[in-house]
Amino acid sequence: MKKWLKKAAPVVLAVSLLTGCSLGGDKAAKENEQSTFKVMYYSESSFFQEYGMLFSALHPNVDIQVVSTEGLYRGKEGEEVDQEKVKKEFMEKEKPDLILLEIDEYKKMSEEGQLYDLQSYITKDKFNTEGIVPGMLDYMKELGGGQLYGLPSSISSQALYYNKALFDKYGIAYPTDQMNWADVIQLAKQFPTEGEPKDRVYGLRAGYRGNLNELSTMIAGSEGLHDVNAETNKMTINSPGWVNSVQTALDAIKSNAMFTYDPNSDNNSGSYEDYILKNPFISGRLAMVVEGNYFVREIEEASNYIKEEGAVVKDWDVVTVPVSAQLPDESDSAYYGSIFGIAKDSPNAEAAWKFISYVSSEDYARVKSKMNNGGFPIHTKYIKDDEGRNFAAFYKLRPSKRDKYTANENFPPQFYSMYYDMMEKEFTAIEKGTKEIEEALAYLQTKGDELLAQEPMTEKEISEMLQKKMEEENK
Repeated sequence: MKKWLKKAAPVVLAVSLLTGCSLGGDKAAKENEQSTFKVMYYSESSFFQEYGMLFSALHPNVDIQVVSTEGLYRGKEGEEVDQEKVKKEFMEKEKPDLILLEIDEYKKMSEEGQLYDLQSYITKDKFNTEGIVPGMLDYMKELGGGQLYGLPSSISSQALYYNKALFDKYGIAYPTDQMNWADVIQLAKQFPTEGEPKDRVYGLRAGYRGNLNELSTMIAGSEGLHDVNAETNKMTINSPGWVNSVQTALDAIKSNAMFTYDPNSDNNSGSYEDYILKNPFISGRLAMVVEGNYFVREIEEASNYIKEEGAVVKDWDVVTVPVSAQLPDESDSAYYGSIFGIAKDSPNAEAAWKFISYVSSEDYARVKSKMNNGGFPIHTKYIKDDEGRNFAAFYKLRPSKRDKYTANENFPPQFYSMYYDMMEKEFTAIEKGTKEIEEALAYLQTKGDELLAQEPMTEKEISEMLQKKMEEENK
């Protein structure tokens, strides 16, 4: 069962990284007791690669049984799968002790009383919660109705990266934490707007393409606005808040301060170096960009690959993403991930807690910070930058508790592709000046409600519909 034994080199590395951590003499006897727990995870190999090898190196007497969810939601061709029902039946059959949860699943299972309250273990073991991301435990308790039913082992978020050298060159004040979108856009407008697109300086990039659709959605999201209500299954995009968000985004784009990317203009020619430098922030032509924590690694990799002095941005820092004046401490982009909880009726809760206490510990955070494989660890001591950059911006804002309709499984599955395509066309019309904002939002409200009222289509029907549409567009 323990496939990690076949991977000796990674285990040796894990042990070497963990050298020096203390397990505590008073726990020695318990460590020698044989115990087991069953964990529900995508696959055995991925579980051991991410967690199991490290944990098993320290706890060889704990046997981990992985019940794989790989292929669980894959129905027959053309068959729609009720994921919630399938997962419930799977859990009733396999009875996992340890459950990996998304934030919405954590909230739902907490409300239904399906999880074990971890506070008793934290108190009994005097588990050290100092140094954990500020507000994280309170947030998890809020979602758990006052109880702590799970602990995340990673966080991810976006931040506003800024090129300090460009700000200095043009005598513009640096951005600060918790600025709102209007203030950030005003900063962007202070940079020059002349010059050829491939050579000039831009003030701000927000989103992959940076078009009106993306920018409007980001601004609206910071204000707590979504285009559909997940509880009522009704569109909410035709509102004064959305009108203001789209108008703010449209004014920003018309100012010519925003960088927008046209994928049709990218012919993928040139060297890898050319490809790297096409990113305007990395090449030093962009003052500010909203990006995820992964962008730190992309800048580092660019600096290591391109040795030419001054070719890659060097003097940069981060502040929090733009926020709403009404919701200054929240962000839609902040996310607590890899939440582990224990099944309420688990007979192996003690062993499962031993695992949770490890992946939530400072020891695991120290190792995870060296893995460079996605999100940050949950201990702020290891969310840092050797050059003293403001990495607290990545965890200063807590996740928004507002429901996102993308998690709603009651929507007809065809809604997403059909609505987003419609939305893109309407926002393009606004940007080109062929439609007024209010007219486009009213249209999306009406047509979106019609889509939500449709009968669900099968995967085969959706695929055929999209194929037909593609063929018509290519005529």
